Formats: sequence, C-alpha cells, structure tokens
Amino acid sequence: MRNISKTFPGVKALSNVNLTIYPGEVHALMGENGAGKSTLMKTLSGAYQADPGGEIRVGGVPLKASGPIEARAAGVSIIYQELALSPNLTVAENIYLNREPRRGGLIDRGAMLRGSEGVLQRLGAAFTPATLVGTLSIAEQQMVEIARAVHAESRILVMDEPTTALSSRESEKLFEIVRQLRRDGLAIIYISHRMAEVYELSDRVSVLRDGTYVGTILRDEMTPELVVKMMVGRDLSSFYKKSHRFSPDAPPVLEVRGLGDGRRVHDVSFDLHPGEVLGLAGLVGAGRTEMARMLFGADPRSTGEVRLAGKSVQIRSPQDAIDVGIVYLTEDRKAEGVLLDMSAKDNINLMICGKDSRAGILDLRKALQRCRDAIAAMKIRVAGPEITVGSLSGGNQQKCLLSRLLETRPMVLILDEPTRGVDVGAKSEIYRIIDDLAKSGAGVLVISSELAEVVGVADRVIVMREGHLEGEVTGDDIDQENIIALATAATRVSPVAGAAGGFDLGDAAPAGQVAVGHNPGASRPTAH
Repeated sequence: MRNISKTFPGVKALSNVNLTIYPGEVHALMGENGAGKSTLMKTLSGAYQADPGGEIRVGGVPLKASGPIEARAAGVSIIYQELALSPNLTVAENIYLNREPRRGGLIDRGAMLRGSEGVLQRLGAAFTPATLVGTLSIAEQQMVEIARAVHAESRILVMDEPTTALSSRESEKLFEIVRQLRRDGLAIIYISHRMAEVYELSDRVSVLRDGTYVGTILRDEMTPELVVKMMVGRDLSSFYKKSHRFSPDAPPVLEVRGLGDGRRVHDVSFDLHPGEVLGLAGLVGAGRTEMARMLFGADPRSTGEVRLAGKSVQIRSPQDAIDVGIVYLTEDRKAEGVLLDMSAKDNINLMICGKDSRAGILDLRKALQRCRDAIAAMKIRVAGPEITVGSLSGGNQQKCLLSRLLETRPMVLILDEPTRGVDVGAKSEIYRIIDDLAKSGAGVLVISSELAEVVGVADRVIVMREGHLEGEVTGDDIDQENIIALATAATRVSPVAGAAGGFDLGDAAPAGQVAVGHNPGASRPTAH
C-alpha cells in the first residue's frame, strides 16, 4: 500500500500511509482507536475507496477493487471484530457463502459438505461442516471465518482484535492456527491493543497515529516503551502518575464483612478508604466479578454485611446500591453498559434524567448542558451530543459510561476491567480519571486482569483465589510477582492476630506482604 489517503466529509482519516506485508509474515498493526487502522484495512478489503494518488498492489499486481468481492477475488480476506457469519446456516454454507457450487442449476450441498471437511481438519476444528453456526462458541465461529478465508485461497488475512471475546485457552488455540497459517505462507495483518500477544505472534509491527504512518519495527526491536511512544507520542512512564493521597488511618468509606453466595464467593472482607484506589486482582475464575456484582446488588448474596460511611446498608438491587452511593462499571460495556443505538447525551443522562423532570417532563436543556460538560471534562472525542454511542471508539464509549456513573455523585465506584478493549491513549485518560476520582475523596475499587495496570493505579491490592480473599499487598511490595504469588498460592504467609487462618512461610516471605485471610476489622498487621 503506497500513499493511501482517505477523506470523509470534514475528516482526513488517512494521509499518505504506506504498508508492506510479505508472504509467511504476521504483521501487527497498532495505534490508538481513531488512528486509522480500521479505515486502512477497509480500504485494502474494498469496503472503502482510497483518495486518488495512492496505489495497492497484491503480488505485484495493482488491486483495482471497487468493492469487497473484487478484493476477495484478489486474495484479500478480513475478519472483523464483530464476526460476519449467518448463524442460521451451517458451517459449510458459511464457508461457501457467495461461492456455492452448483449442479444442474441447483446448489450442490453435498459438494459443500465434502469440500469443507479438509479445511476444518487442517485447522483442528471440533465441529462438522453440517453444524449450525449459531450453536458454536465465539472462538469456534472465529475458526469458521478463518476456514472461509483459507478455503477461498486468500493470500492476505486481516484479523481485527481477534482475541477480545476469547478466554486464554481459546486465545492460545487461535495463536496455534495463526502460526500454522504463517508456515503455510499466508500474509497475516494482526490488529490488537494487547502488547503481549503482539510480541508473541508478530514478525514486524507497524504503527499509525492520527491517520499517518509512524514507522515499522522488527519484533526484536519492540519494547512496550517504544511502541507506546510511537502510538501516542509520549513515554510509558507518564501513564501511571498518582497525584492523589489517602490516609489508611481515616475511617473507611466502605466496609465489607463476610460477603458470599455459598457457591462462587466465600467470606470476603475488606475495607476501602476515602480517596483510595484499591486494586482487586486474581486469576480468571477467582470470583472477582461475582463478588463485585453481589456488592452492587446485581446478584444475590447469602451472607455478609456492607457498611457505607460507618452505617449498615441493605443492598438487594442495583438501584439500592445507586441510592446509597455505590456504582458499578460492568466489564461488558456493550452488553450491559452503554446503549449503542442511543446518543451520547441520552447515555450520559440515563441515571440522572428523572431528577431533572418536573411533572414527568424531562428538562432537555439541562440534559444537553450536562452532556457538554461531561464531554469537556472527560475529553470524549465525539462530534456532538446527538451522535450515537455505537459509532464511537471503545475508549470513548467507556468514557460515556463513566460519565453516566459520575453524574450520580457516588461515594464508591467499582470499576470492572475499566480499560478492556481500549487503546493506550484512552487507557491513559481513564487512569487520569481514576486519579481525579480519588483526589475528589471517592473510594475506587479497580478490578483488572492486567497486572501492570493494577500495579500502576492501586494504592493497595487485594487478591482473590478460588472465591476467597487470599491476601493483600501494600506499599513498595506492590508488584506483579507478589500479586501472582498470592493469586496462585505459590507464596503463603503466616497468619497474624485477628486473621482467619494461614500457612507458615518462615523467613521466605518478602517484607510488606500481608497475611492470608487478613481481617480488615482488626488492627492492620505488620509486615511479614
């Protein structure tokens, strides 16, 4: 791709971008949301037409694609983050879609079933060509998309955020398939915000920023600091600046005692102080989200007490939690958070608009001003208050959702995976917002699977394992090794007075690591 530009009304989305991909290469394409990655790939796939003056060549032959069908015929396939499959059709019918073999003028379904078997076996699929796509998991549906591209003898495969909805085991299976396709000579363009998987898979990395090409580096040259600097124009060290301060001796704003549901979460107790950012870490399945949802009233609990500002509160529903000053940012913003087909104004005002109404009539002028204030405060990149949230990037959707929560003036915020699916620039903004919330005196509980994020934002970290609280890490000992040690029970520390129990570690315990089963109601234990 040479000198590719793309102009939309009033917006220069791409400006003279260059990109070269080789056979048998995994080429990572990185950049913030809005940097132009998707626009560039849609131009390659024929969905968009580039401005005059640029050129695309596939195998040395100029690509003159007036649409996706011509690009696909030239060997370009793209797998979007939102999979483009027909769930009511079989796997074979999806693989052959728009390329169905015919016999006597009728579609030869037997030939489709036979022709799909080889490619599914090659990819190690556990389903058959006759399986309905709607019955498959997201990971299996993604395999169908890959099978369709491979069956069509594609030369270039574009994968846009392929692991967003996958578990770690499913992601590893996908990585095996990607490596196999690379060995087979396919050129793969891999778009992802996840640095670890980019480093694991890619041979080279190209970076876009604000619609322009920044540069390409080899994997051996790649460091998180270098890639972030290329993407956002500043150093990684500027991400996690903490300007808030909190006093561990101040009365807790939130006290949780013995929270559990008898199944997935057992006897969880902790304190959260005003102005504190408390990290909650643990492996997948440790019970972090389940605990948070119980605390918010989204799921029922069988045991436990919650105290807010020293007073016991009864939380049986999310509305009860909101009424007393607790809000929850869900980990799945598209399914349970933002309303994609509604405007930014309506999303931001959703939880507060009723308080403006008089005689049941909404105050639209006040709602509009509130939205404009939120856009300015949160630095939301949106053309106007009436733009639908579904058209925004993941980071800006998250900021709209955060704005909605903050309009309730909460005392406690529970943020579950607050930067999932957003680019590094938006992450930096969300970290700034978390810091500002703590400075305002709110208590913030941050749940994250990214250990670097937990270490960077948290004043104190509690760790869950198999549904219970394994322990906490404080002060200078907040690092990834100590957190992982607790999450995996690789490091066990001796109990202290008032603790629920523990295991003898002897002299091997690092200083500052707090005992297993620490009871927040007792005096704070000394370092072990």
